[in-house]
Amino acid sequence: MSTDWLSLPELVELTGEPLGRVRRMLDEHQLIASRRFGAPRVPSVFLMDGSPISALRGTIIVLQDAGFSDDEAIDWLLAPEDSIGVAPIDALRQGRKSEVRRVAQSLA
Repeated sequence: MSTDWLSLPELVELTGEPLGRVRRMLDEHQLIASRRFGAPRVPSVFLMDGSPISALRGTIIVLQDAGFSDDEAIDWLLAPEDSIGVAPIDALRQGRKSEVRRVAQSLA
Protein backbone atom coordinates (compact mmCIF):
# COMPACT_ATOMS: atom_id res chain seq x y z
CA MET A 1 0.00 0.00 0.00
CA SER A 2 1.28 3.43 -0.88
CA THR A 3 1.06 6.07 1.84
CA ASP A 4 2.35 9.54 2.48
CA TRP A 5 4.81 9.80 5.35
CA LEU A 6 4.29 12.72 7.71
CA SER A 7 7.07 14.46 9.62
CA LEU A 8 6.46 15.65 13.18
CA PRO A 9 5.97 19.28 12.01
CA GLU A 10 3.41 18.02 9.45
CA LEU A 11 1.64 16.07 12.22
CA VAL A 12 1.52 19.26 14.34
CA GLU A 13 -0.11 21.07 11.43
CA LEU A 14 -2.52 18.24 10.59
CA THR A 15 -3.66 17.49 14.14
CA GLY A 16 -3.57 21.05 15.44
CA GLU A 17 -1.72 19.74 18.50
CA PRO A 18 1.53 21.21 19.85
CA LEU A 19 4.77 19.30 19.17
CA GLY A 20 4.94 18.07 22.78
CA ARG A 21 1.49 16.49 22.44
CA VAL A 22 2.44 14.86 19.12
CA ARG A 23 5.55 13.39 20.77
CA ARG A 24 3.36 12.13 23.62
CA MET A 25 1.07 10.42 21.06
CA LEU A 26 4.16 8.52 19.89
CA ASP A 27 5.30 7.73 23.46
CA GLU A 28 1.80 6.49 24.35
CA HIS A 29 1.59 4.36 21.16
CA GLN A 30 -1.38 6.27 19.77
CA LEU A 31 0.88 6.61 16.73
CA ILE A 32 4.01 4.80 15.63
CA ALA A 33 6.86 6.30 13.63
CA SER A 34 9.64 5.00 11.43
CA ARG A 35 13.14 6.45 11.49
CA ARG A 36 14.24 4.70 8.30
CA PHE A 37 14.04 8.05 6.47
CA GLY A 38 16.06 9.89 9.13
CA ALA A 39 13.72 11.98 11.26
CA PRO A 40 10.63 10.15 12.60
CA ARG A 41 7.80 9.86 10.08
CA VAL A 42 4.29 8.48 10.49
CA PRO A 43 2.18 6.96 7.68
CA SER A 44 -0.67 9.35 6.92
CA VAL A 45 -3.17 6.45 6.83
CA PHE A 46 -2.68 6.10 10.61
CA LEU A 47 -4.83 9.23 11.02
CA MET A 48 -8.48 9.90 10.26
CA ASP A 49 -10.04 13.36 10.42
CA GLY A 50 -6.84 14.81 11.89
CA SER A 51 -6.54 12.32 14.77
CA PRO A 52 -4.88 8.93 15.27
CA ILE A 53 -7.19 6.00 14.48
CA SER A 54 -8.54 5.02 17.90
CA ALA A 55 -8.01 1.28 17.37
CA LEU A 56 -4.36 1.79 16.41
CA ARG A 57 -2.96 2.11 19.95
CA GLY A 58 -4.04 -1.33 21.18
CA THR A 59 -2.95 -2.94 17.93
CA ILE A 60 0.51 -1.35 18.19
CA ILE A 61 0.82 -2.66 21.75
CA VAL A 62 -0.19 -6.19 20.66
CA LEU A 63 2.44 -6.11 17.89
CA GLN A 64 5.14 -4.80 20.24
CA ASP A 65 4.24 -7.51 22.77
CA ALA A 66 4.72 -10.00 19.92
CA GLY A 67 8.29 -8.70 19.52
CA PHE A 68 7.79 -6.42 16.52
CA SER A 69 10.05 -3.39 16.12
CA ASP A 70 8.34 -0.13 15.18
CA ASP A 71 9.33 -0.58 11.51
CA GLU A 72 8.13 -4.20 11.49
CA ALA A 73 4.80 -3.18 13.04
CA ILE A 74 4.36 -0.40 10.46
CA ASP A 75 5.22 -2.80 7.61
CA TRP A 76 2.70 -5.36 8.90
CA LEU A 77 -0.03 -2.73 9.27
CA LEU A 78 0.52 -1.46 5.70
CA ALA A 79 0.98 -4.78 3.86
CA PRO A 80 -1.96 -6.84 2.53
CA GLU A 81 -2.82 -9.60 5.01
CA ASP A 82 -4.41 -12.69 3.43
CA SER A 83 -6.33 -13.74 6.55
CA ILE A 84 -8.02 -10.31 6.71
CA GLY A 85 -8.37 -9.74 2.97
CA VAL A 86 -6.90 -6.20 3.10
CA ALA A 87 -4.01 -4.44 4.79
CA PRO A 88 -4.57 -4.39 8.58
CA ILE A 89 -4.62 -0.58 8.62
CA ASP A 90 -7.47 -0.61 6.08
CA ALA A 91 -9.39 -3.05 8.29
CA LEU A 92 -8.80 -0.79 11.32
CA ARG A 93 -10.07 2.19 9.31
CA GLN A 94 -13.21 0.11 8.56
CA GLY A 95 -13.76 -0.59 12.29
CA ARG A 96 -12.61 -4.22 12.18
CA LYS A 97 -10.41 -3.91 15.29
CA SER A 98 -11.02 -7.34 16.88
CA GLU A 99 -10.29 -9.18 13.65
CA VAL A 100 -6.99 -7.31 13.20
CA ARG A 101 -5.93 -7.85 16.81
CA ARG A 102 -6.78 -11.55 16.68
CA VAL A 103 -4.44 -11.95 13.67
CA ALA A 104 -1.78 -9.78 15.34
CA GLN A 105 -1.91 -11.91 18.50
CA SER A 106 -1.43 -15.07 16.45
CA LEU A 107 1.93 -13.70 15.27
CA ALA A 108 3.45 -13.84 18.75
